[in-house]
Formats: sequence, structure tokens, C-alpha cells
Amino acid sequence: MTPEQFKDGLHERGINISPEQAEQFETYFQTLVEWNKKINLTTLTAKEDVYLKHFYDSISAAFYYDFTGNSHICDVGAGAGFPSIPLKICFPELQITIVDSLKKRIHFLEQLATNLNLTGIAFYHDRAENFAANHTFRESFDIVMARAVAKMSVLSELCLPLVKKHGTFIAMKGASAEEEVTEAKNAFKTLGGELVTTHSFQLPQENSDRSIVILHKVHNTPKKYPRKPGTPAKKPIT
Repeated sequence: MTPEQFKDGLHERGINISPEQAEQFETYFQTLVEWNKKINLTTLTAKEDVYLKHFYDSISAAFYYDFTGNSHICDVGAGAGFPSIPLKICFPELQITIVDSLKKRIHFLEQLATNLNLTGIAFYHDRAENFAANHTFRESFDIVMARAVAKMSVLSELCLPLVKKHGTFIAMKGASAEEEVTEAKNAFKTLGGELVTTHSFQLPQENSDRSIVILHKVHNTPKKYPRKPGTPAKKPIT
């Protein structure tokens, strides 16, 4: 997907980016490729791959959820900034908090935010389990998002404790989403979440399967969750 195809593809979905926003995406690409020579951020470095599989894919959540307004998003395990920074570029009024367990990635993201002149964005080097147990952040976010971090049963324990009551959890998944959602139904209930819907679509050009899983936080998460770092992955809630 070329930058022009990217812009046109978003326009078809009702998202129009200005020349300044288009320049931000170009700067994002250049910064990503430059830093990727020093630390492992992505296996995709060709411009058309980055624009399709990272930028467009990240923004696809906005095809099914309204991000207009000054909502506060927490992006868990954002890696190189996906999906929250592409969304921030498109919807500058969003407040973004990113938590990632690798300090080198946080350094990249801090430099990226400077290069893109982004405000209303904060970065934390921490394990998701510890971050969600911190009273400053626990159940404080309007929206919590994660893209390709873990299976839904595990991801729910990392993310739902951060969602405020009546807030939203959005998981960006691939072809296995329906199966993962079925396996995670008890986890959703235990952690205070309720499945709203799963939107399935194909990424343009390569036609790979994608899913946007949306949950509503209906009650507070019990204090014992999330469990200690590593435990959710080793012993998912069943």
C-alpha cells in the first residue's frame, strides 16, 4: 500500500487525513526504519508493508469504533506504537498512555513522539501485570487496546483491570479471534467484561483476516487480578 493508496483507503472509510498528518506518517516510517537498524522493532521495513500492515491495520479499529473526542486510551504492549500512535495521528484529541516491558522500545517511542510533535501522550516501562495493579492507573482508562499481544484469555487479564467501569476494551486480532473469544468467555465474566461484538474483515490487497473484538466493562475487576507477572500466560483463566 503506497502512501497515496493509504490516504485513499482511509478516505473510503470516512477518515480524511491532512497534508500535515500525511507528513507525520512519513516521518513515522522514516523514524521506524532508522531505529530498526539499532533495535528490533519490526520485521517489516518496506514502505508499502509498513503503511498497510502497521499504519492502516492499526487505524482499522476506527472503522468499527468512534474515536472522536478526548478519550484516554491505554495501549498495552504497543511495541513500535501500534495501534495507538497511528490513531493519535488521525485523532489528535485522544490522550494516549503506552505501557511496554522493553525499555529500548520506550526510548524509541519517546523519540518518535518528539519527531511527530505529539502532545497528550505518556510512556511507561513496565510489565502489564504490575501496571494494572498500580492504583494510579487501575480502572482509570476510557479505552484499553492491544494488538497481537496474547490470546484473549490472557489479554483480558492484562487489559480489563485497566478499563474503568463502563469503559471499553478493544483487542485487535487475526483469523483465530472467534475461537479465542469462545475460550475466554469465563475470563471476560470473571474480570468484569462483557462481549459487545466481533468485527471481522480482510486487510486490503493481501486479503489477510483481521478481527476487532470489543468488550464493555460492566463491573469492577476483583482485586486479585491481574495475578503476578507471567502467571496469566502460564495459567490463563478458564
